Amino acid sequence: MARTKPRPGDINLDSAPQMLEYEAAADRIAAGAARRLLDWGCGWGQMTSLLIERGLDVTAFDFDAAAAGVEVRPLPRFPGLEATMSSDPIALPFPDDTFEAVLSMGVLEHVMDPGASLDELRRVLVPGGLVYCYKLPNRFSYLEFVARHTGRYFHGEDEFDRLYDVRSTRDIFGRHGFEVLEIDRANMLPLTVPGALTDRLSPAIWRTNRGLARVPLLNTLATNVELVARASA
Repeated sequence: MARTKPRPGDINLDSAPQMLEYEAAADRIAAGAARRLLDWGCGWGQMTSLLIERGLDVTAFDFDAAAAGVEVRPLPRFPGLEATMSSDPIALPFPDDTFEAVLSMGVLEHVMDPGASLDELRRVLVPGGLVYCYKLPNRFSYLEFVARHTGRYFHGEDEFDRLYDVRSTRDIFGRHGFEVLEIDRANMLPLTVPGALTDRLSPAIWRTNRGLARVPLLNTLATNVELVARASA
């Protein structure tokens, strides 16, 4: 959300295996009891769209340093959907206890002050509300290592990027008023590989990816940490 250096385009929406991860996350969230959800750092809006399709009341939000304070803009990739944009990298323009759940999909690792941002998420959540946090980059990821040494984008390249692991993720959420309910390592294969071949093979890629992430020890090298946490009363 607080990215300082833009990346060209966004291959996530053009990669069928990656879209399967988004679909799985949307299914998981929609299966819960929460209906009013904040898509924090919504980006292009793909998760907002998927969650609305599943019947949730979603508010899309993102940071833009160039915004005129707080403003509402259309999401160009998803006609008919809008996002609230703010020039404040931490404060959220919503009252206390507004949402029953928050989604962070590839966001927390980029923010200026993750502790202060978690405090804001807790503030806008009802007591007992849930945070679904996906795609926290694992500091032990083999793919991060490969990217760092082959000139590709890696987490840590931008000013505020941070890497996490299971222990540090559990710790930071615990220190900011959340009870961690579930925490896992995820994604053993690169998912953002667009093309006709990966489109055809995407179900097999996704199944293999999920299966490998369940293998003890091997999964310490997974790409991401993900969790579900509950805001304390």
